Amino acid sequence: MAATPENPAAAAPRRKVSRHRGEGQWAAGHFTPLNGNEQFKKDDDGLNVRTRIETIYSKRGFDSIDPNDLRGRMRWWGLYTQRKPGIDGGKTAILEPEELDDKYFMLRVRIDGGRLTTDQLRVIGEISQEFARGTADLTDRQNVQYHWIRIEDVPEIWNRLEAVGLSTTEACGDTPRTILGSPVAGIAEDEIIDGTSAIDEIHRLYIGNKEFSNLPRKFKTAISGSPLLDVAHEINDIAFVGVDHPEHGPGFDLWVGGGLSTNPKIGVRLGAWVPLDEVPDVWAGVIGIFRDYGYRRLRTRARLKFLVADWGQEKFRQVLEDEYLKRKLVDGPAPAQPVQRWRDHVGVHRQNDGLFYVGFAPRVGRVDGTTLTKIAELAQAHGSGRLRTTVEQKMIVLDVEESRIDSLVEGLEALGLTAKPSPFRRGTMACTGIEYCKLAIVETKQRGITLIDELERRIPEFDEPITININGCPNACARIQVADIGLKGQLVLNDQGEQVEGFQVHLGGALGLEAGFGRKVRGLKVTSEELPDYVERVLTRFQQEREDGERFATWATRASEEALS
Repeated sequence: MAATPENPAAAAPRRKVSRHRGEGQWAAGHFTPLNGNEQFKKDDDGLNVRTRIETIYSKRGFDSIDPNDLRGRMRWWGLYTQRKPGIDGGKTAILEPEELDDKYFMLRVRIDGGRLTTDQLRVIGEISQEFARGTADLTDRQNVQYHWIRIEDVPEIWNRLEAVGLSTTEACGDTPRTILGSPVAGIAEDEIIDGTSAIDEIHRLYIGNKEFSNLPRKFKTAISGSPLLDVAHEINDIAFVGVDHPEHGPGFDLWVGGGLSTNPKIGVRLGAWVPLDEVPDVWAGVIGIFRDYGYRRLRTRARLKFLVADWGQEKFRQVLEDEYLKRKLVDGPAPAQPVQRWRDHVGVHRQNDGLFYVGFAPRVGRVDGTTLTKIAELAQAHGSGRLRTTVEQKMIVLDVEESRIDSLVEGLEALGLTAKPSPFRRGTMACTGIEYCKLAIVETKQRGITLIDELERRIPEFDEPITININGCPNACARIQVADIGLKGQLVLNDQGEQVEGFQVHLGGALGLEAGFGRKVRGLKVTSEELPDYVERVLTRFQQEREDGERFATWATRASEEALS
């Protein structure tokens, strides 16, 4: 039985607690709440707030919401207050939360594995139009996010989502977040193993389960059997990566402790091979370690990556095997390097059943409810009942007959979407930014859209894979450290000495192929207005200086500071 603040006697064998308060690990007997977040979680489980939303807050309105629910427990159901309009980035870290809060919410729809039916997508679009002022963004964790949600409308939104098998349960909060999965699981011709059943079983057993609803912080999962490594496994708390064991056959290589934000770390291979039917059990063991041994004293050290860094690979695997699984794991091989740069599944591809899937790109994940509804109708009209979202803010229509491909692609183009995007449209991502996010310092979505348009106009001949990730603050929701060009929003000085929106530049990050973090050139910052000029300049230099077959990330690592400025 696991240790909890209510049942400390069930903890691992007791060690004498010294006067040093430690890291707030339950397994070490440190149950006293050490910060406000730990206190409100101890006072009441975040999952319990749903009843208050349905019976009190939705009837009495925004002003009736308890502050610990408003900025804490409501996240367990996918709800964050959004930023009040008109507050500039210079005030982000200065104002109190209640000064930043608008009386509207961001609501995140949980889409495990990125799997959607056309009926589900149609409902998502209809909710957007009726309750969210048309907003609906595709995220880089396969979710859809609404804005402008009123607390009065939340119960009805839940009813409509749940009627088609969707939910917002634990889409945010100190919980197991949406499980990333290969968007072409079960249909890709080159798939090593289909992880869908493991995703479903983890969801059935543990999502919304109070066994894991009070974690030190969020817990991110990725499961994919694609050789393209298409779920950013290197930067998740736990990842199962498809491999073919020479003796045991297809299964998964186990990774732990990845994550970005202000202290980025690439995940660690435990060297263990996990068969498909054991994935949920191993997942429960790893998240159990996080719950019991994770650091709760400081929020800045409360992610699994810090525990993995302190323990190391050998100790983490030993604790997992000895204390949680009660058995040894099988040693296994590492995944092979992917054979291609793009892993977003954009374009037209044959499925393993002879049908085709069509991946298409909006600009920086920005869509709207009307467009999503029309995508659902278009897919259904072309014989498809299934769609997928990707970790690159893209979408895929599955099960298309070859004779219907051209018509589908034309229909998508008519909606402003494309299955044949430029490298800039295909490779640019952006987080929510200052438009709605209370943590942001600069605007991102429109900046990304403008940048794509400018680069397509200025260097139309550029045809190399390139990733440009734009983030509104240091928290790296848009994965700036692992992009070819990562842009971290901050206030900078322009030529007139005025403080304006801009970005610190990271260059040469990568996932999949030689995963690593981008290089920061000393003093290299650009204003938002200068951004198209800067990116055009550095990409042109890359074209001039690159060696045959050299990737941008490799060139950026060896290039002079002058070439990167």
